[in-house]
Amino acid sequence: MSDSFSAPLAARLEAAVSALPARFPGPGGAVAVLKDGEVLVRHGWGYANVERRIPFTPSTLFRMCSITKQFTCGTLLDLYDDPSELDADVDARLPQLDEPSPGMLHLAHNQSGLRDYWAVAMLHGAPIEGYFGDREARRVIDGTRTLQFQPGTSYSYVNQNFRLISDILQDRTGRSFAELLQTSIFNPVGMERAILAAETRAMPDGTVGYEGTVESGFRPAINNIWWTGDAGLGASLDDMIAWERFIDETRDAPNSLYRRLTVPVAFSDGQPAPYGFGLQRTKMFGRDVTMHGGALRGWRSHRLHVASERLSVVVMFNHMSAAQVASAQILAAALGVPYEPERSTQQPTALYGTYLERETGLSARIEPAPGGAKLRYLMVPELLEGISATRVEAGSVVVNAQETAEGAEAVMERPGENRTSILARCDETPGEDITELAGVYRCEELDEAEVTIELAGGVVYGGFSGILGDGRMEMLQRLAKDVWVLPCPRALDHTAPGDWTLAFERQGGSVTAVRVGCWLARDLMYQRV
Repeated sequence: MSDSFSAPLAARLEAAVSALPARFPGPGGAVAVLKDGEVLVRHGWGYANVERRIPFTPSTLFRMCSITKQFTCGTLLDLYDDPSELDADVDARLPQLDEPSPGMLHLAHNQSGLRDYWAVAMLHGAPIEGYFGDREARRVIDGTRTLQFQPGTSYSYVNQNFRLISDILQDRTGRSFAELLQTSIFNPVGMERAILAAETRAMPDGTVGYEGTVESGFRPAINNIWWTGDAGLGASLDDMIAWERFIDETRDAPNSLYRRLTVPVAFSDGQPAPYGFGLQRTKMFGRDVTMHGGALRGWRSHRLHVASERLSVVVMFNHMSAAQVASAQILAAALGVPYEPERSTQQPTALYGTYLERETGLSARIEPAPGGAKLRYLMVPELLEGISATRVEAGSVVVNAQETAEGAEAVMERPGENRTSILARCDETPGEDITELAGVYRCEELDEAEVTIELAGGVVYGGFSGILGDGRMEMLQRLAKDVWVLPCPRALDHTAPGDWTLAFERQGGSVTAVRVGCWLARDLMYQRV
């Protein structure tokens, strides 16, 4: 740690950094804190590879995963003052799309309306730890026929937005994306060890990412995805320190790269958007923050920057601990404010129950949880606070009860997505004949991908099949009449789709179709074969 800052700040950071290995146990990690362009903390601990006893140091190469997205957008802005001149290139890469294509800025701001290709890959039967390279990516992306929403109107996290950007930049320039990163970002910034580490199976210096816990033991994580502009950056802590220093050194330049990356972004209706150019915009401890995390099996990272304080934090773990939480704790220590995670209180509410979102067919469950309640709708549950009889909320969502002529419903508002939707309460009364669900259902939208529903010893199972193979069979969970979920806790990417909603539809009392979706890939209709 630097000795050129105040004793109270030094003591706070020393305590916070020293606590990280115990709070977030695993093979190794690294952390950096910068203030006013000066490095206050530059620290690594543990091992980059426990089998080979390679220490985790500030020069260790790390898989930065989705933190790559800001560098992809930085390369785009370095090469093109107006990215929209590449809009026709986006259209050319979606040959089967039956509606207007998103533009380049829609991709960069996660407003494209595309369904996430790693989620769609699971519907095509991709094996969880199977190979997924350029050919597989092209097959999934080229098959796009419809969008989840009109580009620019809403937000959804879509990894291939940034793969498309890097692929288009390669085609336009005739140079590899690795070379473009080197000339547009790494060389000017001074990121001396940074590379495009497209193959996720291994890092060139032997660094390994690990799955597991202290209780179960840690084992090397198996990954077989090939990444480009979506998540392919390999960088050391020293490389990320160079990036944060570059941001500070160029902060007053009117056309600096990070200033361009962090300009305010809006949806098509003028409402402010919380994500743009590969960076999340948010508030933490009353300050405006730009940030992004990265994750793959065995790898977690997070970086954030508080421009008003000229303050940056970078955290890396070669295991599955929550780097975002760690970075928030370090930021609190640097600011001298208490770190208080969200807490909710248990209160009665009429909103507990199972719902179906009318617009998307996704299930939404509001359930009691220790100390409060949770909403199961996204990939992971959201902790709710501010619970009352007719209202629950979290930082990103508000749900209000309402009664209509059609029965009990709720209105869900998600400001960060610029979206309001109707949740229809489901009939949770048991009684339907589960044998009626068994069969094969086919999705024309996905090149005739199929979902197979079978009864195995009286228990309902389901599995997806498509251009990438036959996926594993999973036991379905009944939520309500004709509403089930197929669990998907592990997938190609770290953040799996979670639960796929299967909403069966009937005509004349007979099951004829099933509406399938998750937040990453919504509203896909499968007809019974």
